[in-house]
Amino acid sequence: MNYRRKNLCRFEIFMNITIKYRCWISWCMLVFVCITNISYGQQQASAFDRATYYKAMEGNNSEAIKYQIDIIEKDDFKNKDAFSGALIMKSAGLMKVISKKLKTFKTGKIKFETALGKDSNNAELRFLRLIIQENAPKMLGYNHDLNTDRDFIIAHFNTIPEYTRKVIRNYSKNSKILSVSDF
Repeated sequence: MNYRRKNLCRFEIFMNITIKYRCWISWCMLVFVCITNISYGQQQASAFDRATYYKAMEGNNSEAIKYQIDIIEKDDFKNKDAFSGALIMKSAGLMKVISKKLKTFKTGKIKFETALGKDSNNAELRFLRLIIQENAPKMLGYNHDLNTDRDFIIAHFNTIPEYTRKVIRNYSKNSKILSVSDF
């Protein structure tokens, strides 16, 4: 009998210690998960980068464009629909099937124009539209605002973020609508 009592006491002590460790481990895991979520949220807040965005706009790499669209869609910032809409229109030009090209372009156009309608005084968005309109096939009929956007960009050039101003200057070297002397 005495032997059973000693074993039972040892088992109770073991279980008590095990419960304490379980609580401690659970608490540590909870703290780790909270810290991980906070740092992940901070990384998400700064995911959109103009430099990589404009490199994707400038190039013809459909994977880079898809990647940028994914980043924009997961992020939360002002005018994200305009930025993704412009990339969607750009991606339409890289597709092979004509019906898919047209459908994709229209989807991007609606997304972009809806966002631009909410912030029509944004010169950077006007620049994005100018890029798309200048390079879109004439048969799409998406080229009516070229001169209006050109004049708006020139008049509000100083309100555009610095990196985008560099992109505009570089773009104007080969543009038929903008010229380097405009800036």
